[in-house]
Amino acid sequence: MVFSFLSIGVLLVVVVLFVLIGTGLKAQTEDGGKDMIKNVYIYLVLFATLMMTIGGTVAAFMAVADIVAPVPYHQSFEDFKRFDMKEPRIGTDTTDQENNLSEEELRQQYDAMVLMESERQLNRAKNSLIKSFGWIVIPLPVFIYFQRRLGNKET
Repeated sequence: MVFSFLSIGVLLVVVVLFVLIGTGLKAQTEDGGKDMIKNVYIYLVLFATLMMTIGGTVAAFMAVADIVAPVPYHQSFEDFKRFDMKEPRIGTDTTDQENNLSEEELRQQYDAMVLMESERQLNRAKNSLIKSFGWIVIPLPVFIYFQRRLGNKET
């Protein structure tokens, strides 16, 4: 879904770019047309890098939110216990003695599973945070460079 919005946005920007270039070349002289093409290119680069930086910032905020307030584990102990008693263990003979674990053992297994899931979720959020910083750090210098270039042309 995100890619479809992104592809529609890119297509719209390209169409607008061609329309602006076409009308600009007809309306201006050869030198003025080249300046307009350069300005459209600079504005297009500024727009693209700004959108990447904003997207990276939103993703970084979401990753920090996942680190600070993770989603609680969804399976209750009663569901875990019910599932464990119904399903035979993999790789073992299914006897009643092996399948009937004590309440303490089941609770230990459940706590270990919840702890592993929360650690996995925390690691996933940290990984997402690092990737999001890439979406901020990489396009930001390009944006700053082209913005300074645009400011020098207008003065």
